Amino acid sequence: MPFVPHNDDDLREMMKVIGISDLHELFDEIPESIPRAKLDGIPNGMTEHELVSHMTNRSLKQNNACCFLGAGAYDHYIPASIWSLISRGELYSPYTPYQPESSQGTLQVLFEFQSMISELTGMDVSNASLYDGPTALAEAILMSCRINSTNRSRKIIVPRSLHPHYFETIKTLTNYQDVRLSVYEYDKESGKIALNKNEDPAQAIVVSQPNFFGCLEDVDELTNWAHSMGMLVIAVVNPISLGILTPPGKWGENGADIVVGEAQPLGIPLCSGGPFLGFITSRDRFVRHIPGRLVGYTTDSEQRPCYVLTLQAREQHIRRGKATSNICTNQGLLVNAVVQYLSLIGGDGLRQVALACHQRASALSKKILSIEGVNKVFSSPFFNEFVISLPVPPSEILKSMRRHNILPGYNMSMYYPEIKNPLLVCATEKRTLEEIHDYAKTMQSIISGDVC
Repeated sequence: MPFVPHNDDDLREMMKVIGISDLHELFDEIPESIPRAKLDGIPNGMTEHELVSHMTNRSLKQNNACCFLGAGAYDHYIPASIWSLISRGELYSPYTPYQPESSQGTLQVLFEFQSMISELTGMDVSNASLYDGPTALAEAILMSCRINSTNRSRKIIVPRSLHPHYFETIKTLTNYQDVRLSVYEYDKESGKIALNKNEDPAQAIVVSQPNFFGCLEDVDELTNWAHSMGMLVIAVVNPISLGILTPPGKWGENGADIVVGEAQPLGIPLCSGGPFLGFITSRDRFVRHIPGRLVGYTTDSEQRPCYVLTLQAREQHIRRGKATSNICTNQGLLVNAVVQYLSLIGGDGLRQVALACHQRASALSKKILSIEGVNKVFSSPFFNEFVISLPVPPSEILKSMRRHNILPGYNMSMYYPEIKNPLLVCATEKRTLEEIHDYAKTMQSIISGDVC
């Protein structure tokens, strides 16, 4: 049904009914002292035809650059059937099931998402999704402060090798929650967490696998040490990597306690920075502290299968003081994409994707490290991205390679100025050997001054 806005007669009739003469009277409680946004730079409105023509002309100017950029958002292959199906009307606008008994299809998808994410991470229970990976980590930190009764310090160990955007998010969301973030440096040779075993215990430690540098941490050692000190382990994972890496639920002797991550690699395209989809899983014993809501499976009075909202620990359903978070919705559309992606490729397919990512990244590493002046920064094994040091500022390489229709990587200089000319480079299963060869050849030509 097309959207038809109110006309002037409609507005006058509505204002007459509620007893006002001007729409601004609806906002008279807003003080005049509050600055109002200026819209001087906003262009005039367009007709539908003009807008379609404008966007078509703009799209023709966009080049699909070859993407070697990772850093938390990854260019993976997405089977065409996924978004073709999701674009159907009955699937395109799923939202919070405010009437659960009449939302069986939505609840089933959420239940299957929970089941798949729990199995993927090796954990007992998952919620029905979160907004994105960084906010999921913030929720996990607050969750750990609620459940760790052996340590009330509200101190959380966070490695500096955590994704900077994750760190900025958790710093913002825990700033007024009496949470102290203790930042651990990384080992300059290996890129792994430089563990200080003599420091006072914290309530939890955050372990990113792989970390922001792409390096693989010694997760078994970290998990066992943290548990011996009475700390909880919060894992931050790339779901694609779990196709070949040990799931957090099996780290060390007892596994991680809470697992979070960004599900964007599982069938969600790079759409100019969003939307994303976060997930969180935990042990059964912590289920009543998990944020958001959980969908359960049961049978009705006639033994027919049905789905229900089992736990809803949020302030819209219970008293605000008893709520565990203010998570008020789930990313229903993206959850549907993840469920279809994992259903299509299955466990063996996910393993093949993960292996292909590692193989492509290894081939890329071998190629570009043969360029004079380019060095690998860290010695640790990596999954599908790694850090290199360039003989020239990364900004120059980025600018020049973009002119050759290549996105060469992520400039880390702002967050890690101690690393000389750092560039984080990524390769997924979509990158061909020919593209890898072109990448290395173009970079070598730019560094040598043959092209600009």
